[in-house]
Amino acid sequence: MLQSYLFPIKYAFFTFPFAAFLFTLPFLIVQYRKHGYINKFRGVIKYLFLLYLMNAYFLVILPLPVSRDNTPMISGGLQLIPLNFIRDILRETSIVINNPATYLHLLQERAVLQVLFNILLTVPFAWVLRYYYRLGWLRCIALTFLLSLFFELTQLTGLYGIYKHPYRVFDVDDLLMNTLGGILGVLCADWTASLLPNVDRLDADVDPAAKRVTFIRRGVAYLFDFWFWSFFQHLLDQTFHLTLSFLLSSGIYFMLIPYLTGGFTLGKWMVRIRLIRTGPNPKISLPSLVVRYGILYWLIFGLNQISSNIDEYSTPVIIVLVVLAVFALDVAFFIHVVISAIRRKPQLFYEKVSHTKHVVAWEPKEEQASQDS
Repeated sequence: MLQSYLFPIKYAFFTFPFAAFLFTLPFLIVQYRKHGYINKFRGVIKYLFLLYLMNAYFLVILPLPVSRDNTPMISGGLQLIPLNFIRDILRETSIVINNPATYLHLLQERAVLQVLFNILLTVPFAWVLRYYYRLGWLRCIALTFLLSLFFELTQLTGLYGIYKHPYRVFDVDDLLMNTLGGILGVLCADWTASLLPNVDRLDADVDPAAKRVTFIRRGVAYLFDFWFWSFFQHLLDQTFHLTLSFLLSSGIYFMLIPYLTGGFTLGKWMVRIRLIRTGPNPKISLPSLVVRYGILYWLIFGLNQISSNIDEYSTPVIIVLVVLAVFALDVAFFIHVVISAIRRKPQLFYEKVSHTKHVVAWEPKEEQASQDS
């Protein structure tokens, strides 16, 4: 009996890293935009909730039939008699009423374990809704019922038509026990709330504006900037030579746009960071941006761009020398970034030369407090 539960759980843990990878990017964007930083406790709760949902779903659908053309169930796939599990327990039980020593056998019987499983299945769901998302108890129970209904309909429809016939029973008792699990989850959340951090005050003593801009945050911003910039460069490629379109697109996107927007690109805006000057006047200037991104894009990335097209104009010896020089430059730059990330030094060499840096685009708490007062 327990083996039928362990297989889906092991499968969920095996696939969790892939789901977590897909979940990470939207999670980071939402956290940066909504809260201004990543709270570790909040992250743990959300990833555990994702792992729970995967376990619950796999427990409901696995194991799958061997073929899509599965045979119909004898019962027709429907069990609509409420509390029918009581009759199942009485029919299958081996306990003797007048012998208490046999009562422990209940925990080894299929019908009892099935009921306990259906109750426990939704306890974490309601607990998270109540504790973390601060929903009212009625909404928690209603959403738990809807989750259970989703599971039952998934079974009844054979994974929504993937399989020809249902391969598990739509059981009204499952709805009742899952909903009971939701009630227990709400009660557990109310009991554990005093033992865990107050979700409403996770950010009370945190000033996002004072947070260091991490390389992960910059990496997420650059990921989106690279997509937008590549699309823009592709448009220019239709009109200009490849090298010229590279220079124009990088100059407009990374120099002109941040100058006009006060230090933002589309990627930086998405994660709420912007560029400022490190001197007494923090307002970003066009010369600073030209120096900053001229070194990064026109020198480092630009040499890579030129080396990829040099075979059209040079001898093999020059090609080898240029490629080796560019490779050495790339390796040195990569090592510099890694060392800076390990040492948590926020400024890279081209940022120091240009006297620019990233800051969190968030109103400082002192200013918020003065405005509120």
